[in-house]
Amino acid sequence: MERNLKIREWALEERPRERFMEKGPASLTNAELLAILLRTGTGKKNVMEIARTLLSEHDNRLQELVRSPVEKLTRIKGIGTAKAVTLCAAFELGRRAQIPAESRDAITSADQVARMMIPMLRDLTYETCWVLFFDGGRKYLGKEQISSGGLNATIVDVRMVLKKALDKLSCELILVHNHPSGNNKPGRQDRILTRTLKEAARMVDLHLIDHIVIGGNGYFSFAEEGIL
Repeated sequence: MERNLKIREWALEERPRERFMEKGPASLTNAELLAILLRTGTGKKNVMEIARTLLSEHDNRLQELVRSPVEKLTRIKGIGTAKAVTLCAAFELGRRAQIPAESRDAITSADQVARMMIPMLRDLTYETCWVLFFDGGRKYLGKEQISSGGLNATIVDVRMVLKKALDKLSCELILVHNHPSGNNKPGRQDRILTRTLKEAARMVDLHLIDHIVIGGNGYFSFAEEGIL
């Protein structure tokens, strides 16, 4: 029976780390890049076999893999908590690298907000809701997550949104939340929340500029659709 070779026993040109250094990361396959992160295999499988299994368990789609939590990754033989955490940390750094640097300039369109928020939200497997704060000249003051929920919903406390806005001396708001399904069309509860927040904000002299729903790489803007 053939012995399962360890990576250090492979030909030099076939080792992922050595090829990375010699030819650059673009020359490596997805499995080879994962193998570098995983570092070691087990007594029964070398690290490349584990990397290929990892991809196979996610239909060979990186988009599915990067959404996997630690708990799901550790169900794969050969991946313990330390390896799973390393992978999730690498995926999170990749997401953050795609987020544009925040500007304090005026934000004038839903597209600008979407480009800021999509890299943060598109891979999440649960709903979150954020508020972006602006002064009277629509100068961006910052953002804050106000809720995090399940697969299909998150509860937004309108009073908390208004309190945070007033604490920040904000005059205008944009509400943003994601749909993990990838469908960016708002549901009935999304429409109710928009109306409720708009009226509550008006009572304390705040203006809800927009409510944007992120789904995958797309978005829905209540303001652009004329239904705010």
